[in-house]
Amino acid sequence: MDFEVDLDFGDDGLVTVVAQDVETEEVVMLAHATREAVEKTVETGRAHYYSRSREELWEKGATSGHTQEIEEVRVDCDGDALLYRVHQSGGACHTGYHSCFHRTLDGEVVGEQVFDPDDVY
Repeated sequence: MDFEVDLDFGDDGLVTVVAQDVETEEVVMLAHATREAVEKTVETGRAHYYSRSREELWEKGATSGHTQEIEEVRVDCDGDALLYRVHQSGGACHTGYHSCFHRTLDGEVVGEQVFDPDDVY
């Protein structure tokens, strides 16, 4: 698949992806994607990423049911980062929070926990 803009996947073959909930405009997670993950995202309308720890492609919510339906994919000015504007189903964070960015540097919890991770993982 060819894209209308040049994407820079870097030396490691990855592009940074920020996922933003279209309803709340909250940033819900940050991840990475390979070209294949971006292509699958565009083809299916569901967010796909590359897990650096597991070294594999994954679809968000495939096991948890907490999916990200793509509204739009935006590209930053340098082509080295993407913004997935998503309809977030359930929580984006594996810890049960709506957003992975649910605490401050002081450790204060500022986000909403929307599910018990023990019930999913």
